[in-house]
Amino acid sequence: MAVVIDQPVADFEAPATSGQTVSLSALKGKQVVIYFYPKDSNPGCTTEGQGFRDQYAAFQAANTEIFGISRDSLKSHENFKCKQEFPFELISDKDEAVC
Repeated sequence: MAVVIDQPVADFEAPATSGQTVSLSALKGKQVVIYFYPKDSNPGCTTEGQGFRDQYAAFQAANTEIFGISRDSLKSHENFKCKQEFPFELISDKDEAVC
């Protein structure tokens, strides 16, 4: 599947870290980066998240929100987010409704 910038994607609602529920429709009109990754604390996934973390200020300056999403549980996400000091939320898609 090709990634196409500025093309609409299907709406979803899913639980996220910090007790949030992320709804894509609630973010309408905002710039959003949603990155998918296979597993918390996996070396490649950690590096990917760290890249977004390290550039977070630039994304914020561009008025862009970042969300990571995987099949891991919220508890796993909270631990991963805390350990890596991610300033953005991680979405849990345990039922693979979004992934």
